[in-house]
Formats: sequence, structure tokens, C-alpha cells
Amino acid sequence: MLLGKFLPPTQGHAYLVDFARASCDKLTVLVCTLPDEPIPGDLRAAWMREMFPRCDIVHYAEVVPQTPDEHPRFWDIWRRLIRASVPAPIHRVFASEPYGERLAAELGAEFVPVDLYRRAVPVSARAIRADPMAHWRFIPPVVRPYYLRRVRVVGPESTGKSTLTAELAAHFGTCFAEEYARPLLEPKGGNCDLDDIPRIARGQRASEEALARQANRVLFCDTDLTTTVVWSELLFGECPEWIRAEAAQRRYDLTLLLDVDVPWVDDNQRHFPERRRELFDRFKAAFVDQPGELITLSGGFDARREQAIAAVEALLRRPVRVG
Repeated sequence: MLLGKFLPPTQGHAYLVDFARASCDKLTVLVCTLPDEPIPGDLRAAWMREMFPRCDIVHYAEVVPQTPDEHPRFWDIWRRLIRASVPAPIHRVFASEPYGERLAAELGAEFVPVDLYRRAVPVSARAIRADPMAHWRFIPPVVRPYYLRRVRVVGPESTGKSTLTAELAAHFGTCFAEEYARPLLEPKGGNCDLDDIPRIARGQRASEEALARQANRVLFCDTDLTTTVVWSELLFGECPEWIRAEAAQRRYDLTLLLDVDVPWVDDNQRHFPERRRELFDRFKAAFVDQPGELITLSGGFDARREQAIAAVEALLRRPVRVG
């Protein structure tokens, strides 16, 4: 068995668990959490279950002393809680901390040290909490969405959203969620029916959540569900309520709203060239009260790109606040 706070799980933890799994027939991982810790315990246990489906993940959430100097019966308390949480015989204790030797002795088990000096995977959960952006490569994919910066690029038709989104992703070495409506509607000649709106919303959401695990520090999103709501209201005078609710719940750190001061370029999926200013005002009204920073980009395409890069660089310099 092995135990830890996994606050959050790191690639170092992944190495520890994989090492242990390769060394025994059955592995129990005890996820020990306290209610006042910065990442909810249930979430950490869920992460560990997804990362290690072949392990027995046990979540222990009771308040107990964390170091021997906090209670004279520290080792007795931990021996009892581990025995209660892991009733099967424990033959080996795997740990990447020195406490593992004493814990193994208390349980009558063999101690197996794993990367005690942090040479195989030079990271700690504390370092990731302090600066997740600097230690991004040590954050497992399942955990990355928790720390990820999300930037949406929005605005009326023919303002350069898709091009700018791709350019930003390339500049920052990450990926982007493209506008799902375009490939969905292409076989229909760009025509959109009310029945298409839920499919667009589900596809946009699914694409963003899937790519959130692959993104490098920041994910750029070409449009979002609020955009879907605005277009549904414009085209059909209504929008499914679940899409409104989902749009209101989603969080973006930065919204880049593109102004209409660039020439219109027609294609078979663009509508209402004469109403671009009205659409811009609708979008701004929809985004202005939502959480996160809202910046309007105007001027030529080069100027917009420079403004966007500066805004994202400033975002990435700010401390990550989660929870």
C-alpha cells in the first residue's frame, strides 16, 4: 500500500504508483485529505481513481494529526486508521518520503523507498501549488483542467476570430478548440436549423473539455456557448434553457472580443454583414457581466494579434487562483 495527500496528484505520484503496481499483485492507495485544504478531497480521490483504475483507491477524510509532534499517540492513530481503511494484510509500504520506513515498521510490513531524493521526477505537489505554470509538465493530464487558463475569442462574423485563435495557439505552444458549428453545418451549405443548436453546444463543450487535458498552460477557444446563445436568439428568437444555464456556468479567464472595424469577407456560413455592429453590441452585453477579464480588440489584424498576445502574456504572469 501507499498513502498521500495528492495535493494535487503529480507525475511524481504517478511514478510512485506505477512503481508500486509493478512490484506487487494488488495495490491499495490511501488518499488522506482534510476539509480545509485548498483542493477538495473528493476531487483528488476522483483524480486518483481515474488515473489508476486498476488500484484500490480509498479516500480517508477524517481529521487526524499530520505529524508526530501534533499528538503523542500519532503512530498509534495512523496504524489504527490504516488497518480500518485497508483490512487486507499489508506486505509492503511504498513511499517517496522518509516517514515510510517508520510507517512500514508500525504495520509490520516491508518498506520500499521510491525516488526519495526526487531525482527521477524532480517535483513536489507544493511546488505545483505555488506555481503550476512553471511546473506544467509535471501535472498529469487529468489534473491540468483545474489549473488551466482559458481564453475565448469571440465577436461578429468576419472579424478574424478563427485565424487569431490559431495564431495565438501557435505562439503560445498550445492547442485550441475550433468553432464546432462550421464543420457541422458545412454539409448543409452553412444552413442552421434550431435542431442544430444543441448539437453545436454539445460539440463545442466536448471539444473544449477534451482539449483542456492536452493544452499547455492555456487553451484558446474559437467561440463559446454564450456565442451559441446569442446566435440562437438572433436566428430563432429562442435558445434551449440548458444551453443558457451551461453558458452561465462556464468560466474563462480572458475574453477577447473582436470589433467590426475590418472589411467583411463573405463565405457560405456568414450572415448579416449589415448587422455586425448590432451583433457586436449584443456580444458585449452578454459578456460584460460574466466572470473574467473582457478586452475589446480593434484595428488591423496585426494590431489585434499584438494586443491579444500582450493580454495573454499578462494573464499567464498572474498567480493562478483556483477553488
